[in-house]
Amino acid sequence: MEGLIGIKAKKKPIIITAIIVVLIVVFGGMAAYQVNHFNQGIAINGVDVSGLTAKQAVDKLENTKLNNDVWVDGKVIFHGEATSSGFKASDVPAVKKLLKKQFTLIPLHKDKNYNILADNDNQYRKTTVHSAVEQILNKENQSRKSAKDAYAELKDGKVTIVKAEDGNRYDVKAMMSEFDKQINNDKIELKSVEQKPLTASSKTVQDEKAKLEKLADASVNYRVENQTYDLKASDCINSAKYINGKYIINSEKLKDKIDQINKEKATLGKKFKFKTTAGKEIEVQGKTYGWALSDKKAQATILKAMEDGTKNVDAKQDIYGIGYNENGTGYGVTSNDGIGDTYAELSLADQHAWFYRDGKLVDQVDVVTGDVKTNSETPKGVYYIMYQQSPSILRGTHPDGKKYACKVQYWSQFTDDGCGFHDASWRTNWANNAYLTDGSNGCANIRPAQAEAVYKALSVNEPVIVY
Repeated sequence: MEGLIGIKAKKKPIIITAIIVVLIVVFGGMAAYQVNHFNQGIAINGVDVSGLTAKQAVDKLENTKLNNDVWVDGKVIFHGEATSSGFKASDVPAVKKLLKKQFTLIPLHKDKNYNILADNDNQYRKTTVHSAVEQILNKENQSRKSAKDAYAELKDGKVTIVKAEDGNRYDVKAMMSEFDKQINNDKIELKSVEQKPLTASSKTVQDEKAKLEKLADASVNYRVENQTYDLKASDCINSAKYINGKYIINSEKLKDKIDQINKEKATLGKKFKFKTTAGKEIEVQGKTYGWALSDKKAQATILKAMEDGTKNVDAKQDIYGIGYNENGTGYGVTSNDGIGDTYAELSLADQHAWFYRDGKLVDQVDVVTGDVKTNSETPKGVYYIMYQQSPSILRGTHPDGKKYACKVQYWSQFTDDGCGFHDASWRTNWANNAYLTDGSNGCANIRPAQAEAVYKALSVNEPVIVY
C-alpha cells in the first residue's frame, strides 16, 4: 500500500509539468497567432480585416473600390465616381502599427474601426467630393429655417434677454468635419447636425447682459468751455447690444443732446453781437470764425467714456471749424459774445481798421477795401486770420478777366477766397471814398509804411470783424 502511494506521489509532479507544458504551447501558439493577425470585428477605414495579417489587410484594402457616394441620414445626397482606396504595399508599416495597437493575448471579438491615411491619399474625395457635398448642404440650408441666438438688449434704460429660436439648418462646419474623419472609409455616412443657437443661460449671453447693465448705469460729465453737462446713458442711448466684444449702440437721443449743446454754446455760423469802436451795438454774421461740436466726434467721445467707465471728458477734442483751421477757432473764448478781447475790426463805411490785443487798441489805420463799382466789395462777416506770410506773391484775376501776380511785403489772409490785409505799393489813390470806384479786388489795402505794424498787431486764428 505504501508503495502504491509512493508511485502516485511521484506521478503528480509529472502531470502538473505536462499540463504547464501544454498550456505554454497553447498560449505560445495563440500569442504567436495574435501578434500577426487582427482580432475579430476589427475594420480599417470601414473594411473588415478580421483574422488577417498586416499584408493581407493591405491587399484587401488595395483591392477595395470606393464608390464615393455620400449619405446623410441614410439617404444618398451625392453620387461619386468609383476610385481606388489608394492603399499600396508601402502602407504595410502603418497597418502593422494598428495590428500592434489592437493586440490582445486572448482572441477577442470587439467591433472597432480604425481610420488611417493611405500613402496615395484620395484627392478626388478631398477636392471634388468635399466641395460638392459642402455646396449641397449650403444649398439645402437656403430652404431651411435659421436658428436665432438669444441675446441681451438695452432698451429704454432696461436690460432684457431675447430668447433663442430653434431652426433646422445644417451645421455645415460640423458635418464637413465628420466628412473629413471618414475621408478614407469605403463609404461616407453622415448624420445630420443642426445649428444650435446660443441659449439665454449661456455664458456669452450672460456676459452681454452684464456689459449692458454696466452701460445702462453709466453717466459722463461732458465739459464744454465753462459749462458741464451731466449726460446719463438712459437719456442718451435709445438701444444697445453687445456683440463679439463690441457695443452696437443706437444713440439718436445723444445726437439730439449734442444739437442742443451746439445751439447753446457753438459759435460757428452764429450772429455775433458786437460793439464797434464808435460805441454802436451791431450784429455781424459769423463766416469762417468759430467752432461747433462735430456730432460724429462728440458721440464717439461720450459713448466711449460710457463704455470705459470714464467720468469726465472735455469737448475740445470734438470741435471743428471751416477754412484753414478745421479744428475750429475761438473755443474757450466766452467774453464779447465769443469774440474775446483780441481782434481786428474793419469798417467798410469808415474805410478804417482797428487792432485790439487783450482789450487794448494797439494800432489803427486807414484802408482801401474792395471796389464797389466792379462788385469786388470786401465781404462782411466774422472771419479769422488764416495765415500770415512775409513777403508773399498774391495771384488772382481782375474783374476784367486779366490775371495778376503782385509781390507784397506783408500778407495776412482772413477769407477762404483770398481776402486779407496787405501793403499796396502800387496804389496812389488813398482817398476815403476810393473803394467806391477805385477799390481793390477785395483785400484791405494798407499804406506800405504802416503795413509792418499791422502785420505784427495781428496773429493767426485771431477774429476779424468786417462790417
